Amino acid sequence: MRNRLLFICLACLWLVNNGVAAHLAQSPRQVITLKDGWEYRPVSSVSKKAPFTPVVIPHTWNVDYIPGTTLYNRETMVYQRPLNITEEMKGKRLFLYFEGVNSVAHVFMNRRTVGEHLGGYTAFCFEITDQVKPGENLLEVWVSNAYRTDVLPISGDFNVYGGIHRPCHLIVTEQDCITPSFYASPGVFVHQQNISEEKADIVVESRLSLKGNRQGLTLKTIVADAADRQVAVSETSVTDSIVRQAIRIERPILWNGKKNPYLYHVAVELYEGDRLRDKVVQRTGFRYFSVDPDKGFFLNGDYLNLYGFCRHEDVAGKASALEQEDYLLDMELIKETGATAMRLAHYPHAEPMYDLSDENGIILWTEIPMCGPGGQAFTGYVETEGFKNNARQAVKELVYQKFNHPSICFWGIFNEILVSDGKKFVEYDDPIPFTKELNTLFKSIDTSRLTALATCVDQTYYLGCSDLIAWNKYFGWYKDAAPSVSKFFDQAHDTSKGQPVGVSEYGAGASIHHHQWPLVQEDRADSHFHPEEAQAYCHEGNWDAFRKRPFLWAKFIWVFADYQTYMRQEGDTDGFNDKGLLTYDRKTKKDAFFFYKANWNPEPMVYITSRRFTRRTNPETDVKVYSNLSEVTLYVNGKKQGTMRPDEMRRIIWKDIKLDKGQNDIRVEGKSGKTVLVDTCIWYYLDK
Repeated sequence: MRNRLLFICLACLWLVNNGVAAHLAQSPRQVITLKDGWEYRPVSSVSKKAPFTPVVIPHTWNVDYIPGTTLYNRETMVYQRPLNITEEMKGKRLFLYFEGVNSVAHVFMNRRTVGEHLGGYTAFCFEITDQVKPGENLLEVWVSNAYRTDVLPISGDFNVYGGIHRPCHLIVTEQDCITPSFYASPGVFVHQQNISEEKADIVVESRLSLKGNRQGLTLKTIVADAADRQVAVSETSVTDSIVRQAIRIERPILWNGKKNPYLYHVAVELYEGDRLRDKVVQRTGFRYFSVDPDKGFFLNGDYLNLYGFCRHEDVAGKASALEQEDYLLDMELIKETGATAMRLAHYPHAEPMYDLSDENGIILWTEIPMCGPGGQAFTGYVETEGFKNNARQAVKELVYQKFNHPSICFWGIFNEILVSDGKKFVEYDDPIPFTKELNTLFKSIDTSRLTALATCVDQTYYLGCSDLIAWNKYFGWYKDAAPSVSKFFDQAHDTSKGQPVGVSEYGAGASIHHHQWPLVQEDRADSHFHPEEAQAYCHEGNWDAFRKRPFLWAKFIWVFADYQTYMRQEGDTDGFNDKGLLTYDRKTKKDAFFFYKANWNPEPMVYITSRRFTRRTNPETDVKVYSNLSEVTLYVNGKKQGTMRPDEMRRIIWKDIKLDKGQNDIRVEGKSGKTVLVDTCIWYYLDK
């Protein structure tokens, strides 16, 4: 027994010396998630007795279109719930923290105004300490997603879902705390100033809200590695509401994308004497990166080919009111393709996607919701103080709220804010001066990351507005053929005046119910016929050009999954953009998904394309397979048709394969070591 006690004491001493006990110490603050107990109704209800509908947060009232239309309600709803203030909260400070209310929120406590927030994709926080009473209180949020010129986005090729579409919380703190009210940020910012394999020099900036006597307050910051071992510590007397602590970590393990997404914990603790008053823990990773106009993106000194998807927060049956399971599923699908990067379009996404990108090593471009037409006449920018103030606010909220995520390398200023080009577009107001202002604002808050913008108009208008330029170009989908990609981006590179050029969007629509062979190339932009084979062909042509051009600093597919957008009247269902490589419900992976999986993911695979083209009227067909195996053998109705090796883009095409009348069993197989991989499908050849 004595030996056991000695062991426990030694273990405790080791924990204290290594900072783990302090790191694991529970914070005095409470975070209570307000998920249940909500109800809502239209603000226009004329009767006091009009019924409320019970809901669970996150929630949106726009999951579906108005029946028979591609229109959805853009109105004001009243959400309410009781808020119980317990005896334990007496003497504490209380904050309401909303992760996202789309698009305008007016918050009331016991029918008294708490505050207003403009913008649906960033968090906001209000203190309610002096506006509540012990026991039950009434919390109301009036939510509007109506069009407003002082709320971004004014327009865009996506639906602006109304509601409390992200979680909300009640934060309970001591009188002195690390403030949750500074742009609804964590109040702790890890500035990476000098990062290398030898050392990581950082400055931890903490913002405090102090109500009591400042005498005797100290701030202790502990940096712990992934195993919760203390690697650095700093302790500072508090003399101001902003505390900056310079810390050095010797021989850090760098956050290195998918190779090693290594994360540290930074625990900031506020003490009054020996008493812990507040604590905030942030995860971060140490890394350095750059973009060369001729060689592309470099992470920690090594070239990293950035390719992946643009992604909207829009899932069948939930719209933008996603839950943790939805983020996890999307990340698993992104990882399955082998993508290295994502562009979070066209607004700040919810916190889980940033966390998952940190954990899985996915490089991020994230942007404010300043976006242009997507096929509309309005070009995206109006010269009003309301518009500009909301954009400035969006920049500050995005940067401060997401500051510590190592996955974020690029801040996006806008998407398709257009200027008059003398050809197709006529601007409302000139956006160039304000774009430069926003670029300067991003840089004033965060000097460590690069800024980017996405254009579909001659890039020379925008040179000098950001660090990086990227293009939304749909070669092979609108009027241009896929081979034009090479010529276009070589010219863009030559005229960029040394500014790196990338691809922010490319792709084509596809319905899993539409098929065509032989494939007829034509403009399908506004067509209701979107064959799956045309999408795959388009992506093959684009990727063939991109893979040969390392100067393209990133390549982002439009789009990860199909999503709702009221303006689209095309494809098999109006009100949808079907350029996704997955269906809206994420249940079906289109052929193009497997094209990229074969090219990006080294995991052995073989996949028969056009598998859903089951009823055929041609007696002969090509059989195309995507595979990263060394060779694949094709069998039709049990008869061997030949063995072939994939080309440079992991394709194998057997030409003019004859089909029997009726059912045809298609089978391919290949070996990975001793493992045999097989894929099958059934086609029917029927006379016309």
